[in-house]
Amino acid sequence: MRIIAGLFKGHKLVSFDEDHIRPTTDRVKESVFNILSPMIEGARVLDLFSGTGNLGFEAFSRGAMSVDMVEKSPRSIAIIKKNMAHLKVTAGIEIHREDAIDYVRGYTGKAFDLVLIDPPFPLKICETILKDISGSKVADSNTRIVIEHSRKESLPKQILSLTAIDTRSYGDKLVAFYEKRDL
Repeated sequence: MRIIAGLFKGHKLVSFDEDHIRPTTDRVKESVFNILSPMIEGARVLDLFSGTGNLGFEAFSRGAMSVDMVEKSPRSIAIIKKNMAHLKVTAGIEIHREDAIDYVRGYTGKAFDLVLIDPPFPLKICETILKDISGSKVADSNTRIVIEHSRKESLPKQILSLTAIDTRSYGDKLVAFYEKRDL
């Protein structure tokens, strides 16, 4: 895994040997961030199910103002911290050791500009997290929501106040882009 573009372009993220992590491939990450590029600079980003921090670090490298990473696994948090040290990041990234669904349900702050979601595929919780985001303050009508999911877990075009505006296929996974609309 490496950072594709921006401040940390070409830097490799620390290697790991953890069965519970399935990071987004560089090919998929590059494609997704090429689509998102106009909205990254200065954005407040929420990275749910952060794992290694791969997506959040890419957003930060490309000019995001801040990235909040939500991850409940202590082993994953240790990897995120190693990546922060490796990249010499001392500010702009905040780690929340919490279940992503609990974080979304309890969030009371200002809406993020971009929400990146890469949940563990076996849990089949994509629709659940999107429903929770629909009713949460993490997103408003200006927020772009991006979720990576397995082909085995299809997502509807409409999930409460969220509407899919694009879906891309990458082998056995799909990446869906949602917007929040007033009902």
